[in-house]
Amino acid sequence: MFYDHKQIEQKWQKFWEENQTYKTENNSTKPKFYVLDMFPYPSGAGLHVGHPLGYIASDIYARFKRHQGFNVLHPIGYDSFGLPAEQYAIQTGQHPAITTQQNITRYEEQLRKIGFSFDWSREVRTSDASYYKWTQWIFIELFHSWYNKTSDKAESIETLVEYFSKFGTENLNAVQNDELNFTAEEWNAADENKKQDILLNYRLAYRAETTVNWCPALGTVLANDEVKDGKSERGGYPVFQKKMMQWSMRITAYSERLLQGLQKLDWPQPLKDSQEYWIGKSQGAAVKFLVDGSQLTVDGRNSDNQQPTTDNYIEVFTTRPDTIFGATFMVLAPENPLVSTLTTAEQKSEVENYIEETSKKTERDRMADVKNVSGAFTGSYAVNPFTGKNIPIYISDYVLMGYGTGAVMAVPAHDERDHRFAKKFGLEIINVIENDFDIQEESYDSKDSVCVNSEFLNGLNYNDAKAKIISEIEKMGIGHGTTNYRQRDAVFSRQRYWGEPVPVYYKEGMPYTLPVSALPLELPEVEKYLPTEDGDPPLGNAKNFAWDEVNQKVVAVDLIDEKTVFPMELSTMPGWAGSSWYFLRYMDPKNDGEFCAKDLSDYWGGVDLYIGGSEHATGHLLYSRFWNMFLKDRGYINQDEPFQKLINQGMILGMSAFIAESYHEDNKITPIYISQDLLALSNVESDWIEKKDSFYKNEGLDDKTISGIKFRYLHVDISLLKNESSLDIEKFKQWRSEFNNAFIVTNDKGELKVLREVEKMSKSKYNVVNPDDICEEYGADCLRLYEMFLGPLEQSKPWNTQGLSGVYGFLKKFYNLYFDGDTFSVSDEEPTKAELKVLHTLIKKFTFDIQNFSFNTSVSQFMIAVNELQKMKCNKRAILEPLAVIISPYAPHICEELWEKLGKNTSIEFEKLPELNEAYLVEDEINYPVSFNGKMKFTLALAADLDAKQIEEIAMSNEKVQEILAGANPKKIIIVPKKIINIVF
Repeated sequence: MFYDHKQIEQKWQKFWEENQTYKTENNSTKPKFYVLDMFPYPSGAGLHVGHPLGYIASDIYARFKRHQGFNVLHPIGYDSFGLPAEQYAIQTGQHPAITTQQNITRYEEQLRKIGFSFDWSREVRTSDASYYKWTQWIFIELFHSWYNKTSDKAESIETLVEYFSKFGTENLNAVQNDELNFTAEEWNAADENKKQDILLNYRLAYRAETTVNWCPALGTVLANDEVKDGKSERGGYPVFQKKMMQWSMRITAYSERLLQGLQKLDWPQPLKDSQEYWIGKSQGAAVKFLVDGSQLTVDGRNSDNQQPTTDNYIEVFTTRPDTIFGATFMVLAPENPLVSTLTTAEQKSEVENYIEETSKKTERDRMADVKNVSGAFTGSYAVNPFTGKNIPIYISDYVLMGYGTGAVMAVPAHDERDHRFAKKFGLEIINVIENDFDIQEESYDSKDSVCVNSEFLNGLNYNDAKAKIISEIEKMGIGHGTTNYRQRDAVFSRQRYWGEPVPVYYKEGMPYTLPVSALPLELPEVEKYLPTEDGDPPLGNAKNFAWDEVNQKVVAVDLIDEKTVFPMELSTMPGWAGSSWYFLRYMDPKNDGEFCAKDLSDYWGGVDLYIGGSEHATGHLLYSRFWNMFLKDRGYINQDEPFQKLINQGMILGMSAFIAESYHEDNKITPIYISQDLLALSNVESDWIEKKDSFYKNEGLDDKTISGIKFRYLHVDISLLKNESSLDIEKFKQWRSEFNNAFIVTNDKGELKVLREVEKMSKSKYNVVNPDDICEEYGADCLRLYEMFLGPLEQSKPWNTQGLSGVYGFLKKFYNLYFDGDTFSVSDEEPTKAELKVLHTLIKKFTFDIQNFSFNTSVSQFMIAVNELQKMKCNKRAILEPLAVIISPYAPHICEELWEKLGKNTSIEFEKLPELNEAYLVEDEINYPVSFNGKMKFTLALAADLDAKQIEEIAMSNEKVQEILAGANPKKIIIVPKKIINIVF
């Protein structure tokens, strides 16, 4: 029977949509299971075949759980705010909402073609006002919350206000920016503006000066994961470090909980390691070093008791306070605010130049660059509190303002970076840990030794020395033992248009949130999407974007009088805002009264299976956990974590094509394009070099210039290939204008060969394969099976379109099991033992594989089973009905079609999985290899339940055995039941 995949797939996709087959009920007696894919951003390029990999895996599992009797939530939506749509708006003037809608329409079209079992009725989009209303509401809740370290959770800011009114800051245990001290009387006497300023020090959403990644070309701040090698990931524009007033989220309040929570999660270990490293917990000491010249005096003499005041010291955090006697210089981050006060007039120019150079690097670039050593001397000195020596103060890009205090005590003998710095700048290196190394040449970083040259620490091991020195530091009043975290608060402002407006207005310079009744605060219309002439973000171009406090509404900016009408926040929220809670909105997507009804979040709980890329380890996954914990603290949800089990799918790699192009490093030349195979030939073997030289002589180049011409490889679109390794020359010339009159050197066969290499599938590499084309030629079921068949889900694997034909052949063979020629033919006869064994072998393998996410080996078993059943000419209903159910999660269209032909009037989707009966897998007969002196001569079929003695008796009476022995007596007979018979004679 002809397998018409187009007709079958269109029919069932229409059926599922019209009947809302996958619509999920919120209330069910069934156990729940929540399967989710990481939020897709709808790009203009649409999907390539690499994108659906994770979606296919999650869809198979969602269908499997439905077959198991679960009420499955498997939704889809779009993370639809983003820079690409805004950049397109800047270039064309088209509103980002129009571009985004077009992209979503395209995405949804492609997703539906692949046959995903999404509950489309729950679709959400972060750029819809009905959605970001609740993103804004969560921001307001964060703004009106503080973190109480005593209760170890977030609480309403009103409880903090009440505390201040009774006790001031006495015994306050709060997460804060700066440690403030005031009495209840001082708080109660303060005016409203002063109180608001104080509260900003504690709010979980707060505004403060922050060092950010500023991209002038894009006119916005970028997150660390949006910057690569000092340039924006989008567009490749330079990015600089800059201090700006920014909104931040106090994620640091949750550092310890985020760290401890990882232990309860079923996540890939590398991903957990990434978060653990990012959070960066370390224990050590905070120590204050006096700046030379500011030491206190008593009766005209230097005081022995260093008591730092608020402005005469540098505080460092160190995990190795036991090495403080070896601290011979200090290094500050270039952006440390102390740098300007410490820099002397003589050093000012050098320091400022260095700061300018450092601003061109992101924190990640600086952390990654471990080889290059650079810095500048400030001209000032600090005093080592234990040696009493003056030690020089430098700045260097290897110290980050985002970690610790933005300053380090440098111990070059026992820190590799400090050692390289000391060697470069000729600074003193003092050994304070016993070792056999020449510490003038290399550092000794181990903790497995004892202290030397350290006075009262001498002879103490690491743990004892650390405890002793911290005790001394605390006695001297210059510091204390402490725990530090590398993680910094998350910047929450973006100077761009296409994002959630921040629901804040400013009165007397202080931020106030809009009332919840005013939400959603919608994006205003603007004439242009660039920053204003004054440098304000694009929302500064809006004519109607001011807050009327009396009438509680947005009004024209012309009405701002700072009395009743006030300016509003012009930044928008970052891309991660909407994606930090979307998993909750899917539970209750149409609710206009709250972000999610409590009874529904209690029912669905956390996501049971989350599939997506590992690149979100320290972005989305961390922020989502943070917001989830916050919402739990405030009593809005009950689950501790958003994603209980997470799988990182690998990538499907593309087979890129490269054309060889000539170029000259010092001169602009007309390029020629040469067949790849010719480049491997020498002058003797080919005349291509002569052709090249002749061409360039005609171009007027001299021999010296021609001799400097080299070849490099450029990506070319794989759609231009006429076979696996050759370009269609005419298509190549028409591809882009610069190739229209290209000079081409082909091989002897007239071919223009290309280089092929496997790399990431990407539009920029011209190696993408459109899933629409695959669905058209082979069908969605074939695409789904093939992507799973490529290899383990977590691994990256290359795409090869030619491999689809084998999977398509399997589908045709499977379909035709149910037909006799063109006639549907299924028998009600009882199946044979052999047929039942094939089926139950498949059931066992399928169940084990899918529960272990080994989708590729399930596909292999499908093929084995179908091949065996075809050989048996099996058309038994008792075999073919369960077979369709088993294969349906992978290939739903073909299985729905066969299910209907089997006389069923309901979808196969909710059919119970066939149960495994191990009895059918028990072998009745074993084929024993019979060996003589270790060499196998023949096989002997014996009953499976015979013991060793019975096997020996039967074997020794066998005619063939007697014939080979020819009267000889066996020296030894080795019997391994169900395995072998070996006779030694």
